Amino acid sequence: MLTALGCSSRWEALFAPHARDGLILARVVRSDRGSVLIATESGVVRAKPATRLLKQAAGAADLPAVGDWVAVLAPADLDTPLIEAILDRASAISRGDSGRSADLQVLAANVDTVFVVHPIADGPNLRRLERELSLAWVSGAVPVVVLTKADLAPDPAGARIAVEAVAPGADVLLVNALAGDGVEPLFGYLAGHRTAVLIGPSGAGKSTLINALLGEERQATRSVRVQDGRGRHTTVARELIQVPRGGVLIDTPGLRAVGLTGSEEGIASAFPEIDDAARSCRYRDCTHRDEPGCAVTAAVASGELPAERLASYHKLRREAQVAAMKTDVRLRAEEERKWKIIHKSARDFHKRTGRG
Repeated sequence: MLTALGCSSRWEALFAPHARDGLILARVVRSDRGSVLIATESGVVRAKPATRLLKQAAGAADLPAVGDWVAVLAPADLDTPLIEAILDRASAISRGDSGRSADLQVLAANVDTVFVVHPIADGPNLRRLERELSLAWVSGAVPVVVLTKADLAPDPAGARIAVEAVAPGADVLLVNALAGDGVEPLFGYLAGHRTAVLIGPSGAGKSTLINALLGEERQATRSVRVQDGRGRHTTVARELIQVPRGGVLIDTPGLRAVGLTGSEEGIASAFPEIDDAARSCRYRDCTHRDEPGCAVTAAVASGELPAERLASYHKLRREAQVAAMKTDVRLRAEEERKWKIIHKSARDFHKRTGRG
C-alpha cells in the first residue's frame, strides 16, 4: 500500500531512525477539522498527534497535513495511534492567513505537481492565476495549469494563449472533464507513484476532474450558482486519493482567498520576465517604479511588458512583504522605524513652513 501511495527510498531512509524506536511508517491521507486518517501497511486508521509533537509545534504548519509521511506509535493496547514525528517535507503547498494572523496553512505536503484548476467558461482570471502560480512555484512542486469547462468557453484557444502569457514555465492544458476531453495527458504527471494536488476556486471543476481520472463518480459535484457563476464547496476536507492507473491525487476545498506566504521566491518564478529585465536596471535596489534607468518600466513604456503584469507583480510583492512582517520581528521593527521617520519629517516640515 505504501509503495502505491508514493513511498520511496528517500522516505525509508528518513524513517530508519524511527524504525529503531519501534515506530511504523504511515502517510496522512485525510485531514478534516483536526481529525487525521493515516495509511499504514495494515490499512487506514484514525490517528492523532502525540502530546510532544503538539507542544513542539510553533503553528499549524508544524502539525500533520495531508500528504505528510509520519512516524507512528501504534502498540496493540493503544486505542488511537500517536503521530510522534513528521518526516522532513520534500515540498509543501501553503497559503498565508489573509487576516492578522501570521500562521501558515499547509494545504498539501510532499507533492510533485500542483494542478492549478481554473474554469474558463467566462474567460480566465489572469490576476488570480498569477497569485496561485506564485504559491505553486514556491512550494517546491511544479505547477500545471488545467483550464476546465473548455466546452463552455466562447474562445478556448484564445483563453489558453492568454494564460500561457502569464504562466511562463508551466504547462497549460485545456480540459472538458465531463466529456473526458483533454484528460489523458494528466495521467503522465502521476506516473511512477507521483503525487499531485488540485487547487482552485469553488466551481472550478476539481471534483469532476478527479472523477474523470478515477473512472468513477467518487467525488460529489454540484452545479455553480446561476446568478454569479460561482460554485459551492463540495469538498470539505483535504484528502489523498489513489488513482487506479498509478499515482495519487490530493483534493482540496475551493479557495476563496489565496493569501501569500512571506516568501518572494514564488513571485520571482511567476514573473520571470520582470526579473530578467531587472538585471539591466541602473540601480541594483531598483523598485521598478519611478527610478531613472529602470529597464522594467522602460519595457512597459515600449509595450514589451504589459502594465497590468507589472502592477500585479508589485501587488503580490507587497502582500508577501506584509506576510513576512507578521512573522519577522526585525522587518516589522524596521517598517515601524521607517514610518516614524516619515511622520517626524512631516511634523518638522509643518513646523518650519507653518502649514497645517
